[in-house]
Amino acid sequence: MALILGLESSCDETAAALVTSDRQILAHALAGQEAAHRPFGGVVPEIAARAHVEVLTPLIARALDEAGVTLGDVDAIAATAGPGLIGGVMVGLVTGKALALAAAKPLVAVNHLEGHALSPRLAAPDLAFPYLLLLVSGGHCQLLEVRGPGDYRRLATTIDDAAGEAFDKSAKVLGLGFPGGPAVERAAAAGDPHRVPLPRPLVGSGEPHFSFAGLKSAVLRAHESGRWSVEDIAASFQQAVIDCLLDRTRIALRKAQRPTALVVAGGVAANNGVRAALQALAAEHGLPFVAPPLWLCTDNAAMIAWAGAERFAAGLTDPLDVAARARWPLDADAEAARGAGVKA
Repeated sequence: MALILGLESSCDETAAALVTSDRQILAHALAGQEAAHRPFGGVVPEIAARAHVEVLTPLIARALDEAGVTLGDVDAIAATAGPGLIGGVMVGLVTGKALALAAAKPLVAVNHLEGHALSPRLAAPDLAFPYLLLLVSGGHCQLLEVRGPGDYRRLATTIDDAAGEAFDKSAKVLGLGFPGGPAVERAAAAGDPHRVPLPRPLVGSGEPHFSFAGLKSAVLRAHESGRWSVEDIAASFQQAVIDCLLDRTRIALRKAQRPTALVVAGGVAANNGVRAALQALAAEHGLPFVAPPLWLCTDNAAMIAWAGAERFAAGLTDPLDVAARARWPLDADAEAARGAGVKA
């Protein structure tokens, strides 16, 4: 049994966790930055990086103390090496390198997206490869065949904005606060999801790619018109996102090669409406539906430690000169989506 220390600092959550290869989460220490970023309506990279520097070392000490172990008891150190806000990524990765060097432990440089992609296996031991994953978060919206650690086939990506970004920007337009995803979901609960006529970008197209920039702009126009309540716009926006996710995932299911399950991960996977719709879609196709617990959907270090455990077991460790990356695709061989910008 291996014991992995995981570090996460890719955006605005700083976290350290200790996870065993038999799926025991011995400790998880996390510090959020919502209060620091709320006045700006979104994450400010410079503020985020400074906050990581201030709290990461105490969080590591707290996690080790909570688990009742020392750094010497750890078998490997896993740190997010990208993608993400480069300043924050560097804080976590450099810290991981320093600990690995000081304790003579292997380093595992984890792709943050792989952390999300493998996190369902931390919570669901029976989930076998390959499975179809909808990875939907603030910075990413992809459909992937997950074949194993380091082995991914991308079936779809966003050509502009991610769904989570659309949630955050729509919440800002509607004056709902930050973070936007939970705020929109709360407002939507009091609204009519069919009240406001909003577009469903790319729905019905042959390729399963995503686009949310036009939907985000439509929310702005609907709000400025003054014709509808904030709650109705929020509910209609949320339903439009769900419709897009379902339509695109349905196409990907036809392209996937005998998936064992339909899986969702990432911050938007915490949305109850998204989960319910995907669960129904999985049932239509006779597939199990797997979603991590809500706390594992948002950024955390347990998923980084678990991805590190899976990679460590496969012999996938990294040299101490491994570089931090602002962008790092899981499937480097995937063709660029037509019309896609750098976010794809």
